[in-house]
Amino acid sequence: MYNAIIITGPGFQDHDVVYTYYRLKEEGYTVDVATKGGASVSGKYGVPLPMDKTANPLISFDDLSVDRYDVVILTGGHEAPDRVRQDKKVLEFVAQMNAAGKIVAGLCHGPWIMISAKVLKGRTVCAYVGMVDDMVNSGANVIDADVVTDGNIITCSYYGQVGKFMKAVFIAVEKLTTTTKTPELALG
Repeated sequence: MYNAIIITGPGFQDHDVVYTYYRLKEEGYTVDVATKGGASVSGKYGVPLPMDKTANPLISFDDLSVDRYDVVILTGGHEAPDRVRQDKKVLEFVAQMNAAGKIVAGLCHGPWIMISAKVLKGRTVCAYVGMVDDMVNSGANVIDADVVTDGNIITCSYYGQVGKFMKAVFIAVEKLTTTTKTPELALG
């Protein structure tokens, strides 16, 4: 099936991580969660990572590999994305995922990481109200919407729209993998 990575840190928006993680699992994705050093962290409202005993161990930002993933999910919560976007390994990974045409998806404050990775210039996006100026200053075209897909870049303005966000992610990954498969030759 498909492989996804959720990148986060201390103080993540619990709703973002919990919902995206379990929706990806429900759709059959292999899901990894990356934190700095692979360290256990807690969300804004106390949800721990890893979340349960069935979850894969957390991976370190040092172990991020573009070849391994079809999609990267950058979750919100004001504190986590601000910390994560200061890590050069994460920024390189996000930029490389974008350059490879793989799906880069940011939810709520998650696009801060996309801004710091410099992948939004010239892209049409939506933004959480407190991030509109940051998105505009990154060179993005910000429109008023719940979720926007521009090529391989997906943005979501608020975690209350995470259902729409995940639908957009699933559609984009399916489209990406369908268009990159080599057509089979018909034998006559």
